[in-house]
Formats: sequence, C-alpha cells, structure tokens
Amino acid sequence: MCGRFAQLNGFSEVVMTAGARIPLGFLPRFNIAPSQVVSVIRRVGGGGDGLEVASLGWGLVPAWAESADIGGRLINARAETAAQKPSFRSAFKSRRCLIPTDGFYEWKRKGGRGGGGKQPYFIRMAFERPFAFGGLWESWKGEGDDGALVETFTVLTTEPNDVMRPIHNRMPLIIKPDDFALWLDGDQHDYEAINRLLIPYQANDMYATAVSSFVNSTRNEGPGCILPPEEDKQLSLF
Repeated sequence: MCGRFAQLNGFSEVVMTAGARIPLGFLPRFNIAPSQVVSVIRRVGGGGDGLEVASLGWGLVPAWAESADIGGRLINARAETAAQKPSFRSAFKSRRCLIPTDGFYEWKRKGGRGGGGKQPYFIRMAFERPFAFGGLWESWKGEGDDGALVETFTVLTTEPNDVMRPIHNRMPLIIKPDDFALWLDGDQHDYEAINRLLIPYQANDMYATAVSSFVNSTRNEGPGCILPPEEDKQLSLF
C-alpha cells in the first residue's frame, strides 16, 4: 500500500515536466497522510485542455457514495483491478492524475511475526530525483441543493519490486516522465497502452533507507521525518 509520502523541493520539477503551472505558496511537506489535502496534477476538461495543480483530499469518494466517509477506506486502489472495481472504474477511464513526490514511507516489522514493533523506511529514487505516483480522482456532491462538492484522489498500487519486497507486499504505481501525457489524457482510450504502465517500477533505480520513528505520528512534520533512526532522541513532537 501507500499510506504516507513527502512532497519536497522536487515538487516543482515534476509539475514543470508534466506541463502544468507551479502554484504560488507551495511549502515542502515531509509527512503527508490520508485524509489530508494534497497537491496533485490533473487535466482540465477534455484531452485537449491544459493541466492544473489541484488540492484534493486523500481518500477517494466515488460519485455514487452515500457518504464521504467511504474515502477513509479508499486511499489506495490496486492497479490490477481498478478498471473493473465499481469504486474506481469511472475514474480510471477518464480521471487519472499524477501525485508529485520525493519519496514514500513504509514500515517493516522488527523481529519477525512475534513482535518488536515496526521500522519505518523512506523509499526514493537514485540521486534523490523526484517522481510521480499514478492516481485517480473523483468529485462527490453532498445531498441537497447546498451540498458541498468534495474532490478526492487515491494512489494506485502494484506488486512490489526487489527493493520493496523485503519491506512490504505492495508499492505505489510510479509513472515515468515520458508517460505523463498518456496517463493524464482523460480522452485516451488506448487501454492496452495504459495497462502497460501498470507495473512495478524498476528496482535498480530506487533505494530504501531506515528513518526515525518521528515519522510514525501524523502530527509530526519537518526534516526530522527522514533522519536516521539513531537521531530519534534529538527530536520532539510539534
């Protein structure tokens, strides 16, 4: 799965590569968690229109949902089945998005199944290059004429590559820059081409490092989230 990630200085590079405008006032975030509002890249209108950076809630709420509460259970979607699942198939067809990131977190259990807690890892690209997850977005409107419009997204996941396999049995779908346009084109119905993107990213271009337990709490923010574990004692809660 993907339940925590960062948007740091590489955010602007991904946005520019995709062809969107960089929003004013962007601040780096080291500990993005589900239910929070996140900056994602999506196409405005049909396939010929431009791109925008939109602020969406993390946890997809399907248009047909009776309540927005369902979003808490839909922070991820399996890339292998999203095109068929009722919660995701409409968005998969025409509302795909990119989520810029500099790295994501995953937790590995210490000491086997018997216990020992979990060690957080920060997974990123070689040379600390920024990248982008493949995601889906949706609009949902509350009941009544004055019902609020809620826009949300989910992160697609795949089988793990060799970097992720020792840590977790899933990993986020990563879209290569050369495939940004194809992924974002809501009018693109070449599903054979799109399905070819739904694979684990190559392991030889990624690495994972153990980081401080400071990141465990969603209340914590800042560079302390990616410090080595031995620097735990120097950190304090925000």
